[in-house]
Amino acid sequence: MKKAYIAEAIGTMVLVVLGCGTAMLVGCDAVNGGGYVLTALAFGLSIVAMAYSIGNISGCHINPAVSLGVYMSGGLSMTDFVGYVISQCVGALVGSGILAAIFSMGGVEDKTGGLGTNGLAGVNGNAFAGLLVEILLTCIFLLCILGVTSKKAKHGSFGGLVIGLTLTGVHILGIGLTGTSVNPARSLGPAIVAAMTGNAAPMASLWVFIVGPLVGAALAAVIYKTLEN
Repeated sequence: MKKAYIAEAIGTMVLVVLGCGTAMLVGCDAVNGGGYVLTALAFGLSIVAMAYSIGNISGCHINPAVSLGVYMSGGLSMTDFVGYVISQCVGALVGSGILAAIFSMGGVEDKTGGLGTNGLAGVNGNAFAGLLVEILLTCIFLLCILGVTSKKAKHGSFGGLVIGLTLTGVHILGIGLTGTSVNPARSLGPAIVAAMTGNAAPMASLWVFIVGPLVGAALAAVIYKTLEN
C-alpha cells in the first residue's frame, strides 16, 4: 500500500476524532452557541495540524470531495483517487470507533446524540435545503484549496493555515444548518458507527452529505478551471 494512502487514513481519523469529538463534548445546538465556534475551530485546526504533518506525503486531502476536485483538476490519477477515497473512509470509521469506545467506556455524555453525525434539523428536515447548503459550503472550501495549491499561488508555507481557517469559516455558518459535512468520509464514518451502536437515524439523510459535497467539489473544479485559464 502506498504511504500516501496510509497518511490519508491517519489524517481523516485525526479530523474525525478532534472535530466530531469536540462536537460530542460541547454540543452543537442553539443553546450552546459557543459550541459552534469550538467545533469549527477543532475541525479547522485539525486540517492545519495535518497539512503540516502529512501534507508532504499525500497532499493532506483527508476528504473525498477534495480528492475529487484535485482529480478533476488533473492533480490525481484515477487509481490514486480511488485509493485516497477508500483510505479516507477507513480512517473516518476508525476515528468514529475510537470516539464510541472512549465515550462508552468513560461514561461521557455525547451531546450530539450520534457521534457528531450530520443532520437536517437546522433546515427543518428539508433535504434539498441541506443539499444546497452542502454544495455551497463545499464549493467555497474547494475554491480556496484549488487556489492555494495552484502553481500560480504565492502563499508560501501559509497554505495549510489558509485552508484550515476557511474550513473553520464554513463550519461557523454550516453547523447550525446541517452540522457541516463538506466531507463525505467525515459523515459516513460516524453514521455507520452510530448505526452499529443502535442509532440508525443519521443513515436516513446520509445521502445528502455524500452527494452535496461531491457536487460542490465538482462545481468548484469547473469554476476554478474556467477562471484560471
